[in-house]
Amino acid sequence: MQTYSHIKAFRWLLKPSCILHDRKFPSKSIIVRRSKGFFNSQAGQSQPASLRMTATTLTLETKNFVVGTENTGRRLDHFLVSQIVDASRSRIQQLISQGKVLVDGKSARASVQLRGGERIEIIGDVERPPLRAIAEEIPLDIVYEDDDLAVVNKPSGMMVHAGAGATDDDRNRGTLVNALLHRFGTLSGVGGDLRPGIVHRLDKETSGLMVVAKNDATHRKLGAEFSDRKVKKTYIALVHGWVKNDQGTISSPISRDAIRRIRMTTRRSGGREAITKYVVQQRIESDFGKFTLLKVKIETGRTHQIRVHLASLGYPVVGDALYGAPREIRGKSGPTISLSRNFLHSAEIQFEHPRSGKLLSFSSPIPELLVQFLRRLESGRTA
Repeated sequence: MQTYSHIKAFRWLLKPSCILHDRKFPSKSIIVRRSKGFFNSQAGQSQPASLRMTATTLTLETKNFVVGTENTGRRLDHFLVSQIVDASRSRIQQLISQGKVLVDGKSARASVQLRGGERIEIIGDVERPPLRAIAEEIPLDIVYEDDDLAVVNKPSGMMVHAGAGATDDDRNRGTLVNALLHRFGTLSGVGGDLRPGIVHRLDKETSGLMVVAKNDATHRKLGAEFSDRKVKKTYIALVHGWVKNDQGTISSPISRDAIRRIRMTTRRSGGREAITKYVVQQRIESDFGKFTLLKVKIETGRTHQIRVHLASLGYPVVGDALYGAPREIRGKSGPTISLSRNFLHSAEIQFEHPRSGKLLSFSSPIPELLVQFLRRLESGRTA
């Protein structure tokens, strides 16, 4: 089976650019090439800003359960996690600690063991303390910007917006939202207080292109483009193993894993539609095993979609221990290599500008860390 040099095959990935298409006058389409450096927020560019986050709730209608004998000896929180779709164990424990779960009419501890036959009633919703996203002067790689939107190149390791954590600082610092608030001052509010300007997301360990809305009208129009599947997104992924077919489509519905709530799965019924298309770019056989470099396009945007779909075929993304990739890859001759992030990069995005109607296309090169990892594999090739 033939393999190809990743450096030659992926030169296009090392050339960041954006293309502005004029549909009425195609000859006027221009290429705008961005600089290699970061755009840093400077004093005077925008006023310091902060955004008050409203309390978040786990919305649950009043629910009643009768514990069957097959659940005898099971913890209360474990039982409820198995009964309520898309509710994490931590949220269930909060629900119990706030006294909103009654067992035979009385409050109970999360760790109480059920006997069977109890009547469990949920009488309210979880309320979490308000979050406060504080604008932070964090370097931003701005690929494109105008009065309505911005396209940013998110680094791996950065959360898009505030999430769960032990303290407010843990939950609210170092996010893309914080950096955007400092850079632009105000953003669209359509996504709610927790996600100002955020039209779509990338996982924490996924790098690459995202489009951000500066006002509500832009947000709504971009949101409609995503819903109508008019936005074209292309990713580069390196997976373990040689993918059998040169191209293919994965259309398995995705839902949350019933046991490990931070994972998604294709193995449960009732999941949401998800469509992933891939094309093999290179197959690598090295001292560290077999790998396949893929170009991936998604028509839907489910949580962990590319990662869970590829893992479902037996080809986990390199570095993605959550979906079965090894943390360390041992070579046949003894040495090991590892990747501190997922080998998944949002390399291209194309959408219609909400105001002008022009088709905008942007590309981002794969980060140097991923290039170096590929070179390390190349140095250990067996063919």
